Amino acid sequence: MCTAITFLGEDFYFGRTLDDTVSRNEEGVITPRNYPFAFRHMGEMQNHYAIIGMACVGRSGNEPAGSPVGKANKWEIDRQNSGGKEPSPIGREYPLYYEAVNEKGLAMAGLNFVGNAFYQDFEGAEPGQEYVAQFELIPWILGQCATVEEARRRLERLTVTGDAFAPGLPPAQLHWLLADKKEAVTIEAVREGLRVYENLAGVLTNNPPFLEQMFQLNNYMHISPREPENLFCDRLPLKMYSRGMGALGLPGDLSSQSRFVRAVFTRMHAVAGSSEEENVSQFFHILGTVDQTKGCCQVGENDYEMTIYTSCCNTERGIYYYTTYGNRQITAVDMHRENLDGASLLRYPLIGGEQIRRQNENSCGDRRE
Repeated sequence: MCTAITFLGEDFYFGRTLDDTVSRNEEGVITPRNYPFAFRHMGEMQNHYAIIGMACVGRSGNEPAGSPVGKANKWEIDRQNSGGKEPSPIGREYPLYYEAVNEKGLAMAGLNFVGNAFYQDFEGAEPGQEYVAQFELIPWILGQCATVEEARRRLERLTVTGDAFAPGLPPAQLHWLLADKKEAVTIEAVREGLRVYENLAGVLTNNPPFLEQMFQLNNYMHISPREPENLFCDRLPLKMYSRGMGALGLPGDLSSQSRFVRAVFTRMHAVAGSSEEENVSQFFHILGTVDQTKGCCQVGENDYEMTIYTSCCNTERGIYYYTTYGNRQITAVDMHRENLDGASLLRYPLIGGEQIRRQNENSCGDRRE
């Protein structure tokens, strides 16, 4: 389960939580402009917009025994050059983006949509149509579209196929949030075809389908950040006994529908700051309302879903921020500090382990070892 949001301050921000039971060796990845994307049915894209985001870097077609990322991921993760900026040889690796932003400020995230996502089989190309595998959709759109408007036109002739990235690895069932500074849309590949919906909420979670999630917001029209009035009965001396009572009834559980409602409410009322630091902090606070604590969502024996990482990208500056479950300190990767005309992926393993700033560690008081 995951939650993705947009947020407009001085700049435009886009990010998400990724909730799972285990990390899949995801890492920050910059794809420079000349990295060649090889698509299953659309040939090779040799030049494109630079992209930054979170991805697993895999080898298409390989399925080694004992994958280091668990039974759900059967491709080989190339870790030989995982020291950050050191690029790996072209042709060995492919970034499977969870969410990403291109250098033009267009952002996209894929979120679980199990039981509703439906991908077509490729049975030959029709003139004027584009056929893109589920795992290729983010680089296909971000590689060549600068705005949501451009992407909409491209999506009109696009079919999402069910090609597997590697043997034994079925395509993930996803829907997508696509956004720029002006607008956001939800993309759902269902049995009826590819559907694109205007997303005025700027939020996406998982099931049910997006239009149903939006409809459910009607049930919460009474919720407000303001102090409530006594509309129950004017003959009863009802009084407010705590701050925050205007939001009584806001769902607090971890289900995807409840997270959607909670994230929309928080996003819509969150106050933007006047600096980059304020807005990045506010973004992480918004997503903190849907953060999952290990132990609160049990999916099996000693198996718990938790928020593996939380991301926030300033789409206009190309700065990707993240925290992880084990490291609450915000880490940043700036795509514009790298050579974006390169041809090899730039990889940044996530920094794990709490980075605690000990404010008085040099004091010499009554320290007890």
